[in-house]
Amino acid sequence: MSELSPITVEIKGISKQFVLRHTRSIKEALIWFLKGRKGDLSAKFHALQDVSLDIRQGETVALLGFNGSGKSTLLKHISGVMTPDEGTVRTRGRVAGLIEVGAGFHPDLSGRDNVYLNAAILGMSETQIKERFDSIVEFAEIGEFIDTEVRFYSSGMYLRLAFSVAVHSDPEVFLVDEILAVGDEPFQRKCLEKIQELSDAGQTLVVVSHDLDLVQRVCSRGILLEHGRVLKDGPSHEVVEFLRSRSKR
Repeated sequence: MSELSPITVEIKGISKQFVLRHTRSIKEALIWFLKGRKGDLSAKFHALQDVSLDIRQGETVALLGFNGSGKSTLLKHISGVMTPDEGTVRTRGRVAGLIEVGAGFHPDLSGRDNVYLNAAILGMSETQIKERFDSIVEFAEIGEFIDTEVRFYSSGMYLRLAFSVAVHSDPEVFLVDEILAVGDEPFQRKCLEKIQELSDAGQTLVVVSHDLDLVQRVCSRGILLEHGRVLKDGPSHEVVEFLRSRSKR
């Protein structure tokens, strides 16, 4: 990837923390209250700590790390689902993707209505949605269930339709969080082929995955997070081998 390629994701010094409650019983809370509320019954978890990085147009990037390292939290900041306590996140162009299966789908609406609703949220015009509707349904393999309320969909049907809407929105930045762990193998292959198409077309891809073999096939760059900080950033095969060596300790 040329350093002359425009930056599509710019992250500068972002930090994020969450408050964890540790009240174990009514008795503990009562003692705490009687003591004049001295001490704190909560603790702070630093999900991200001073993270800075740039992702350029056309890069295929994997966010790696053990559970609790901050991967999904970072992805949610890129998507705009979360905002940092400190620092800034800037993106260029349309950002779309799958952070959670079926996120944004309304259970009382049909698959058809949800296609229109989610595609509009992703920035597609009504004309674009109409032009791509048949292709969205065909890719999702929903068929006769497109006019059924999505409350009756299986998780696999949710996945297929959500993925199909997202990839048909032609995003400049496409985000995927462990989504390929759901669904059958033929559809997973179909998703990978579509992701490769997006990459070949110069779109930026950011993936969170524990499937290290998949990461090496799909992504050229790996960013390893540990305790909310960037531990290593480089070619995906090097970062994957480094992560594997740490897991053997």
